[in-house]
Amino acid sequence: MNTENNNTLSVQGILPFLSNELPQIQSGNFSERIFIFDSLESTNNTAKEWAASGTGEHGTIVIADFQSAGKGRCGKSFYSPAGHGLYISLIIDPLQIGFSTPTLITAFAAVIVCEAIEAISGKSPVIKWVNDVFLDSRKICGILTESVTPLENTSFEGIATQFIVLGIGINFSTPIEEFPENLKRTAGSLFGTGTPTTTRNHLAAELINRLLLSQYHQSEKKMLMKYKQKMFLLGKTVLVEGAGGSYEATAVDVDEIGRLVVKKANGELQPLSSGEVSICPSGHWVLSASQVIT
Repeated sequence: MNTENNNTLSVQGILPFLSNELPQIQSGNFSERIFIFDSLESTNNTAKEWAASGTGEHGTIVIADFQSAGKGRCGKSFYSPAGHGLYISLIIDPLQIGFSTPTLITAFAAVIVCEAIEAISGKSPVIKWVNDVFLDSRKICGILTESVTPLENTSFEGIATQFIVLGIGINFSTPIEEFPENLKRTAGSLFGTGTPTTTRNHLAAELINRLLLSQYHQSEKKMLMKYKQKMFLLGKTVLVEGAGGSYEATAVDVDEIGRLVVKKANGELQPLSSGEVSICPSGHWVLSASQVIT
């Protein structure tokens, strides 16, 4: 495949790689669900606006070649240069993918990203709790899950219908030297060196197939098992920093609702519901926990 000539993101470039099993493909209108922009502030923002206004339904896909204000977790930004990344957001009806909380949807998406990359490139990325995908010890992907309640409430028995906007940002081919200085030490790309062996269109289609086809929607138990198998933090020492101080612990598990479970020096198990994980100069991973469940 001549990937150089297929680097431009396009609906026509994505369609040949989509599975014929997708209901939208069978109905012949899937091309009307994929929206590709040269530039957006944020694919998640656009998808959220559409979901809230009722103009976006389950399976609507928003892709941008460039994001001027790409979003990460906890208010962070996601570097999104043109021509080198895949920035994609899907509007999801959580009832149609079967996971009970946004945290589990994020975990599911991380597994899907790893499996999609493996399927089309042969590379084997791993997961850093809770929402980052790494390759060769560098972050190549971030995932952001946001809930949306439509402004025109299509409620059932008084319960508002909520959508999930699932945003995935993948550094496809950005050379390390082109990342901002504050990212050069930690950021990487799927194809940061050499010639890509596939295209962004192919990767986009593989993600869409796996996120929307029911054959990939496994039980929460089986999905979490795959998530933990891919997560490189388990077994490592972490420094947990929270409002009540800091302590060293060992990351030992992920529980049934996606919380990281750490084991303190006294043997106590502590589930952490959210946080940011980074590495400190000592080589230990630092977990800044924004909420600790006791």
